[in-house]
Amino acid sequence: MRLQIPAALHHKQYFYYWSGSMISVIGTRMQLTALFWHINTITEEPIALGMVGAARILPVIVFSLLGGVVADTVNRRRLLFITQSAMALLALVLSFLAFSGHIQLWNIYALTALNAVAVSFDSPARQSLVPNLVPRKDLPNAFSMNSIAHRTGSILGPAIGGWVIGFVGLPYTYFFNGISYMAVIVALILMGEVVQESERRSGRIEISNKAIRAGLRFTFGQPIILSSMILDFVATFFASLDTLMPIFAKEILKVGSVAYGWLMSAQAIGAMLAAAIISQLKEIRRQGPILLVSVVFFGAATVLFGLSRSFSLSMLALMIVGASDAVSAIIRNTIRQLQTPDEMRGRMISINQIFFRGGPQLGEVEAGVVGQLFGVPMVAISGGIACVLGVGIIARIWPQLARYNGDEHEALGVMAD
Repeated sequence: MRLQIPAALHHKQYFYYWSGSMISVIGTRMQLTALFWHINTITEEPIALGMVGAARILPVIVFSLLGGVVADTVNRRRLLFITQSAMALLALVLSFLAFSGHIQLWNIYALTALNAVAVSFDSPARQSLVPNLVPRKDLPNAFSMNSIAHRTGSILGPAIGGWVIGFVGLPYTYFFNGISYMAVIVALILMGEVVQESERRSGRIEISNKAIRAGLRFTFGQPIILSSMILDFVATFFASLDTLMPIFAKEILKVGSVAYGWLMSAQAIGAMLAAAIISQLKEIRRQGPILLVSVVFFGAATVLFGLSRSFSLSMLALMIVGASDAVSAIIRNTIRQLQTPDEMRGRMISINQIFFRGGPQLGEVEAGVVGQLFGVPMVAISGGIACVLGVGIIARIWPQLARYNGDEHEALGVMAD
């Protein structure tokens, strides 16, 4: 198969968006890697790491639905200027406190929570913007490229972060993340005005409880969308590994900060390889069965990681976890975006955000508790088994998902247009 430039990158506005996002993800993942390591140097209690999840998910639960309505009401590009600037400022404040040497756990949790508030508005706007940058036929390719950008950043960020922690100083990871947000801001400037489909329509959406309820009715009335969200939540809740990775690195695998950085990158390495292969495919059929099988592999590889005492085997298991997650994410995102009209996308994504972020971040709390009570290997082993069982239950409750082929959105596309 001859390699070709992915179709989505032929669109200038999307190319700017994609490039800026990749650089920003490097900084974000660098900071998250440092954050877990930092907390583990303050206290070795697993529950302290788990509390990061609570700090990240509570603001999302409170503000996410409002963020979705705002993303459907205002110009998404302009909203991103505000959210990206806010997150840059918070990273720089974290850097300043870390450099001062007087940072405490509550400072980390508070700044993490404030960042999550910004994410509650940023994520619906950012994801809803993509269908406005490429034509419908190139949307699956765009989400494949999004996955590549995210995974590339997730490889380089932790790897660079581990090196910076070991040889330069942990506070610099927060500073570099603050600077990395400039890449997205520059990309937003270069892409110019972006016209949303909802702006072409005569009716205006108001920020109100009525608009929120309309988004809830739509999302929960779509079995394919709802089941894919619940599948995502179940998998990430039970198989959340990143939070306790410092303990896996130090106590189970007996490695230092640089190797820890590579462990944090391993899932992204596997995910990027899978996304790169998918980006070369013109179309994906039998999307429902592929989605379910990919999540089964995700859970099984998580069990393997929990059983491993070898650095090489652990890296391999995490790469399989990442590859499976990438396949699942690309299909989930394509299903949701194509089955949702543009004027509803922000609200659908905000509801999805509760599942998408709620799973891993509540999973961080669950992982901290299980790790505290039964040891960190049991977190991965029990979580992977629960993930596989969850796939079977969801497939039984929503058989439509197992039958989903991938071309069902075409009828909706005719209606929406």
